[in-house]
Amino acid sequence: MQPLFDGRVSAEGIEIIPTRSHASETFWRQLNFGQFDFFEMSISSFLIARDQGADLVAIPAFPSRMLMHADLACHVNADIDGPAALAGKRLGVGEYQQTAALWIRGILEHDFGVSRYDIEWYMERTEALSHGGATAFSPPPGIRFNRIPEDTTLVQMLLNHEIDVGPARWGEPVPHPVGPLAWNFVDRSTLRSPPVGDRSVLRPLFPDRIAEAKRFVSAHGYLPANHFFALRADVYERHPWAAFNLYRALIDAKTVASRDLRAAIPSALIFGDEYLAQTRAICGDDPFPYGIAANRPMLDFMILMSHEQGFIKTRPRTEDLFPAEFRHV
Repeated sequence: MQPLFDGRVSAEGIEIIPTRSHASETFWRQLNFGQFDFFEMSISSFLIARDQGADLVAIPAFPSRMLMHADLACHVNADIDGPAALAGKRLGVGEYQQTAALWIRGILEHDFGVSRYDIEWYMERTEALSHGGATAFSPPPGIRFNRIPEDTTLVQMLLNHEIDVGPARWGEPVPHPVGPLAWNFVDRSTLRSPPVGDRSVLRPLFPDRIAEAKRFVSAHGYLPANHFFALRADVYERHPWAAFNLYRALIDAKTVASRDLRAAIPSALIFGDEYLAQTRAICGDDPFPYGIAANRPMLDFMILMSHEQGFIKTRPRTEDLFPAEFRHV
């Protein structure tokens, strides 16, 4: 996105007036108030809102990908020696309906045989500031669900061993690809003071994240995405040409950003070039493919997970999420 923000790339016939905000804040503002014409969007929340009749049109460009399950950490006293040991444990997520949590539950269930019903779930976002507050979220029947106290965070609870597993990276400053951002009032762990406690009591659920990346990509053929771009349907109806022009601009922006990637690696990372080469060896030359064809298996699985986990009543075809002009890209 940075080349679009700084003007190195433009969308033909469109003036882009950017608003820089954390993704969770962007989604909350869009789902509740429809403030933006063109926006990044949680894929999970998009599927839910669309199933409920929201007029949103997706664009098959995916700016955010990661192995969400491989970023989890567990307390050393939780008696967890791998993902299969999560049955019966307490797991914290920012929001139950968010795409990261959708992936965590789906991968634990489909790849490691751990049912979502066998885990006790803890959610950090308040109902008022959650995406689920806009989509009338309620915990699916049979799920053990808790909202954490408003005076704490998931990371602090993990350090205190009040939960067993959670996103240990939260609460740490993370550089944003489009530059400095204001504080994010939706995710409590990014707003409060850093958690207090000895982080040596935490260890990664997957000690070798590279090995897990190799396993996952070899088994599934893709790196999971959690966001794509979208338009309000009324904007698309008035300007149907805009969706493809924006898509072309997003491809151009990715091309520019890819050329700049090596220079963007912090000089403090002595093995930065080697990490980049390893990523390409695992994920291919383009770990961030755009278009429907290259992402169909991933999108099909996300729709399946959303339906299995009780978020959507019907399973749309992947191509029906996008305007007709994208069905052959």
